[in-house]
Amino acid sequence: MLGLLLALAGGAAQAAPKATERSKQKAVAEAERAGLQQKLSALKRDISQTESAKDNAADTLAESEGAISNANRALRDLAVEQGETNVKLGQLGAEQARLAATVEQQKKQLAKLLREQYVAGNEDRIKLLLSGDNPNRINRDLQMMAYVSQAQARLLESLRANLRAVETNQAEAQNAKDELAEIAAEELQRKALLEQEKGRRATLLATLSKRLVAQRKEAGNVERDEQRMAGLVDKLAKLIEEQAAAAAAEKRRLEQLAAAKAAKAKAEQEARLLARAKAAEAERERLARLKSDKADKAERNKAGSIKPAPPAKLDTIDADEPKLAHKPEARPDTRPDIRPEPKPEPKEEPARAPARAADVALAPAAPAGAFAGLRGQLRAPVAGKLAARFGAKRGDGPSWKGVFIRAAEGSDIHAVAGGRVVFSEWLRGFGNLIIVDHGGQYMSIYGNNQSLLKRAGDVVKGGEAIASAGNSGGNEESGLYFELRHQGRAFDPATWVKF
Repeated sequence: MLGLLLALAGGAAQAAPKATERSKQKAVAEAERAGLQQKLSALKRDISQTESAKDNAADTLAESEGAISNANRALRDLAVEQGETNVKLGQLGAEQARLAATVEQQKKQLAKLLREQYVAGNEDRIKLLLSGDNPNRINRDLQMMAYVSQAQARLLESLRANLRAVETNQAEAQNAKDELAEIAAEELQRKALLEQEKGRRATLLATLSKRLVAQRKEAGNVERDEQRMAGLVDKLAKLIEEQAAAAAAEKRRLEQLAAAKAAKAKAEQEARLLARAKAAEAERERLARLKSDKADKAERNKAGSIKPAPPAKLDTIDADEPKLAHKPEARPDTRPDIRPEPKPEPKEEPARAPARAADVALAPAAPAGAFAGLRGQLRAPVAGKLAARFGAKRGDGPSWKGVFIRAAEGSDIHAVAGGRVVFSEWLRGFGNLIIVDHGGQYMSIYGNNQSLLKRAGDVVKGGEAIASAGNSGGNEESGLYFELRHQGRAFDPATWVKF
């Protein structure tokens, strides 16, 4: 009996392991970023087409340094994902143990209940009714049997639910294990690629070292680098403004659509209420006339038993209508003389195209004015020695538009304040470059990075790691090139940042 009930409860059948969703989620995330990446790539091409100097030794390093950055970012993301998956797997294991203990306890309770019922005799209801025993005892026994049956049903349902939960837990645990195996395999591939790209970059540096040194000393190259940065910042600012305007327009459109729907619903509700009120008033009038007609008829019948009423002379105006005495009695469900007014139909709005999600991938994550209030309170983006200051001369070339901080290769670069990443790519003269928009037309710029840990569109917090220090872009020493800009113009970070 117990085996049959457990079989009905769902048995101990093993659930087939679910395929991992990790790869599918990654593909969806990449697809969502594709539109933004196309815009930024087009923006970079537009800047490059305006430059006359195409032959730059640092450009040879672009592909290798970009690949190193991507590999390091992927490895960091995989480590975070691996930690989260391990935590999830531990939680699933604890839940599995709790469910197993609960199922075992419920099995014991069910066995005990069945054993007690068997010992008690397990009398059949029909047999009990036909026994001819005391009706009170029969009623009591039937109620007890009902209580026992209900307890069995509840216990079985709970057992079924817990067995289903065990199967679900096992499937999720297997999925987590599959994801960990997938992460481990991807880590091996990324590490191999990273080592390969590092070797390739070292070879290129050895080949191009003399050209890189010579080009760094050319004042014209420095000026072109600054013009390139200024052009990039201006175009990004324009793109951000366009997207903010598009987002505001979309918000207004949605608000207007919601207001129109609310107005339409209100008008329909008012029309329904008005129609009901008119119908109720008409019904009251009809009942009042019906009551009056019956009273008049009864009075005429009473008068007719004494003296017949002479035929009434028809009024010239009402000659085409019979007098009330000759009208057939109106039925409660008929109203020949009153028709309800037709229900006003609300005007149909013209069909609108389905709402399109506004492209707000680069909209500032912080409100305007928030960054301005942090003046003098910002922490240095990386721990290191300040090697070049804002406004200092760069040999025979123009002065520095930012600062350069010497730092060990691989050191974490932190965002100086919260905002949104608007650029995260390799750029000539600056290597692996990341730009954060802080709202209010303030931007912070981080160049010469070894790796970019955030992508365009990501929201970052103040102090969050966004890159790692390096010497990409042909720079001779490892560190960080850092700028602050407002309305496209660079200003001295020393008055804002505690170096």
